[in-house]
Amino acid sequence: MDETRLSFKQMCARFDVTPRTLRYYEYIELLQPERQGRSRFYGPREIARMTLIRRGRRWGFQLEDIRQWLLIYEKEGTEAQMRAWIELADGQLKELAEQRRQLDTAIDELKSLRDETAATLQA
Repeated sequence: MDETRLSFKQMCARFDVTPRTLRYYEYIELLQPERQGRSRFYGPREIARMTLIRRGRRWGFQLEDIRQWLLIYEKEGTEAQMRAWIELADGQLKELAEQRRQLDTAIDELKSLRDETAATLQA
């Protein structure tokens, strides 16, 4: 098999996704594999897109945001896509900072309650 083309099974293994996930990404048009009969093959374009999709998901982006961002490249080119990326990243960084603040608050409250409970048991 050509290294620039992956089968369905190879694509799942390479990106550590389930077949259901890969089929869903195709269904919502994030990926468009080449079809030969019932087989699907993923070329360099699809591999690159999957790399970006997985990164975006790891950073908390919604699939629709990722889809729209990928469409910008096809319709408007690299510069427009990079400008959109900066805007999306800024928004996501704010969201992640807020989530961190909420987690820090929850951790502090839990530690405090745990310490109070431990002190009660030792008294």
